[in-house]
Amino acid sequence: MKKGSRVIAAAGCLIIVAIAWFLTATSKSADQRQLELIQAAMALMQDGIYIRAVPLLEEAAGMNATHTQEAEEELKIAYLELIGTRGFGRRYVSLLERQMGRRDAIPEFFAEAAAYYLESSRVSDALRVLKDGIEQTGSRDLIAMYEGNRYAIEMSRTSYDYVAAIHRSTVQVQEDGLWGIAESDGVLLIPCEYERISTYDAGCAIVMRNGEIYAVDRNNNRVARLGERGATDIGNYANDRIPILIDGVWRRSMGDLAPGSLAFEQIGMYSGGYAAAQVDGKWGVIGMSSEWLIEPVHDGIVQDELGRCYAQGAVFVRIGHAVYLFIGSRQAGEAYEDARPFSTEGYAAVKRGGRWGYIDNAGNLIIDFQFPDALSFGQHLAAVEQDGSWGYINLDGVVVISPQFIEAKSFSNGSAPALTERGWQFITLLEYKKGVSL
Repeated sequence: MKKGSRVIAAAGCLIIVAIAWFLTATSKSADQRQLELIQAAMALMQDGIYIRAVPLLEEAAGMNATHTQEAEEELKIAYLELIGTRGFGRRYVSLLERQMGRRDAIPEFFAEAAAYYLESSRVSDALRVLKDGIEQTGSRDLIAMYEGNRYAIEMSRTSYDYVAAIHRSTVQVQEDGLWGIAESDGVLLIPCEYERISTYDAGCAIVMRNGEIYAVDRNNNRVARLGERGATDIGNYANDRIPILIDGVWRRSMGDLAPGSLAFEQIGMYSGGYAAAQVDGKWGVIGMSSEWLIEPVHDGIVQDELGRCYAQGAVFVRIGHAVYLFIGSRQAGEAYEDARPFSTEGYAAVKRGGRWGYIDNAGNLIIDFQFPDALSFGQHLAAVEQDGSWGYINLDGVVVISPQFIEAKSFSNGSAPALTERGWQFITLLEYKKGVSL
């Protein structure tokens, strides 16, 4: 190798060594500087001088060095000591959010944030961070904390004389004998001014006023009118079908209020494309295209308050004094004394031996017969009666909202109607205040 090349190679090696030494020295210097800042801050904190310790710890926490987490933990202690001083609560929360936002965030960060929010009565925020922590870490401790707080509720100030079961995100409400539509949390949408009003679906509700039947939108504007004479009653509207009583027989109409040709002695509300219907004194389940899922040869079809009978592929049929589960068009399982229809998710309430329990849509007993009265599950919660009052259980059969209501109905869209001494009010899961679903 030529002498010049050797010199260049040697110089290169020296440069590499110099760079490595510089980086090592810089790193050690940063670590040492960070540690010195932490130690100085802790000395101040021991004397209760938190306000002077904060800038030292903030500088240390902002360094890319070995003791960053230690600086952050001491900084949170200082923030909490100064929490009553303006701005320090926000700084504490910002630091927690930064820690939780890291890919390697540990469950303790989320638990600390949730505890702070719960202590500050910010339950919705606590549930949000717990859910994020569960998704990110899978921690069982976070799951337990979440389950222990997810059923916190808020009671509406609004009350009504009567409230029907919630359909999707709205509900029929009654005041002074007249009907309107409210949001699922009780906020009035269509004023209570109608003698009859259907469920709100597909952008409208069907109403009856002074003997006239017509459709209104959410702003209470008339959007369609029934031209047929002799109409005296209406059912509930869903799946673009509504029953209308015309000249003593029930006919199905679509949203344009043009009555169909088929006649029924009675017909319920459509759910999942099917409705209970009575022909020649016998009951069956009919589809939207007039095909019978269950032929009208039975003594009855179990319906809920709104007239719904079908969900999750299942329906309950009355045969004599007993009730049987039908999966599709076939009978499944043993007889029950009574039952409540399935909702779109969860278990159905069934009665045997004078007590109510729960089955899944295959007929398997999930929660034993133990309640004097009960409704089927909605949003993983079911209303049950205990000692004369109503509360709610979860899917494990554990009471999570204590019995405290005169009567209660199923949850939908995060809320449920409940009867109190003030009338029918609405309870809303605080988890839903931020739009976080169960």
